[in-house]
Amino acid sequence: MRKIKADRTGGVNRKTLIATVDIGKVTHTGYYRCPNGTDVRPFEFSNNARGFKKFWEGIVQTLSASDLKDVVIGFESTGPYAEPLIHYLRRKPVRLVQVNPMHTKKLKELQGNSPNKTDQKDPKVIADIIELGHALTLVIPEGPAAELRRLTQARERSVQGRAALFNTLQHLVFVLFPEFLQVMKDVKTRSARYLLSRCPTPEDLLKCDFESLACSVWNISRGKVSRQRLQALYAAARESVGIQQGQEAMAFEIKNILRMIEASECFTSDVEEKMSSLLKQIPYSRSILSIKGIGEVTAAGLIGEVGDFRQFKTLSEITKLAGLDLFEISSGRHQGQRRISKRGRSLLRKLLFYAALNMVSRAGMMRQTYESYLQRGMLKMKALTAIARKLLRIIFALVRDQSEYKEGYTQTKNALNEAA
Repeated sequence: MRKIKADRTGGVNRKTLIATVDIGKVTHTGYYRCPNGTDVRPFEFSNNARGFKKFWEGIVQTLSASDLKDVVIGFESTGPYAEPLIHYLRRKPVRLVQVNPMHTKKLKELQGNSPNKTDQKDPKVIADIIELGHALTLVIPEGPAAELRRLTQARERSVQGRAALFNTLQHLVFVLFPEFLQVMKDVKTRSARYLLSRCPTPEDLLKCDFESLACSVWNISRGKVSRQRLQALYAAARESVGIQQGQEAMAFEIKNILRMIEASECFTSDVEEKMSSLLKQIPYSRSILSIKGIGEVTAAGLIGEVGDFRQFKTLSEITKLAGLDLFEISSGRHQGQRRISKRGRSLLRKLLFYAALNMVSRAGMMRQTYESYLQRGMLKMKALTAIARKLLRIIFALVRDQSEYKEGYTQTKNALNEAA
């Protein structure tokens, strides 16, 4: 029988030293606890090579003095400040685990019956959580997977930055030439961006030769922007209510924003090309790509965010990593609704959600499942979340079994069983 639920943190026994770290930007706070309850008072060490060496030498001395064999080192799931220390310790004979900050917050008041929060208190609470068996698997990406994680994050920052640039561009155009948005509708199109780069103000547009501009826009838009539409834009420019003061400065900024958008798109394209190349170096990527509706960028992003699907023993662990595990708050006669915890990697959850949107399109492989959820009275957002969870289960099973997805496999299997 296959395991569904994750095991509690194993490997913590009478020969195991628990070492914990409260992560900081400049200095960390370390703490050691032996199985018999004796401990070392929390101490600070610098976030550099000398500080890391001090932390590790303390672990070695404590192991020798207490006749212990194994070491479990735990951290809170924090931002980038922990990464140098984690990469230093990964080369040591230790087991690394992470602790959910929400667990630390809830358990903190049990120590001294006080909500007091200090760097001296937090490492002890993390050790308590590890002893209780509620630490989480810490998967550190290596090789191509590590590169994919960085590229996925870089692409996400580029996409978000480009969205902010488009919002700024729309704001400036509305102030300078409000009628432009009424005629062209969307500043994101190639034809709209070309027009704004050539003539950002109504006066600039009226100075341009109509025939020459109409020919260029027709070619750039592939016939989508007709002469009549461009004539409407010229007519709007003659009666524009855009502001007259500060036009030159705003036109200058518009042209600069357009250059930044183009540079961002080139960077994103280069990132996606690198992601595609690295994806070929990961053997089990074929299992993920065999699912209709998941492309190379999505597959690369999923592998980068997870680190390595093969290092997760149970579906529960990877579901929690994505923050797609379910919870409800019920008491007495009150029956709460089931929701996802969202306590996981937000970018991983976002990638799964957008993949779910592809799955439920008209030609999507999970369209029927999605419609059945809606017929049962499920809201659209909840139905999409359920599809995302189902998709994660499929990916986990395919990688675990080293197989590829076969559409209609379930129906064929059921038909064979009925025939038998």
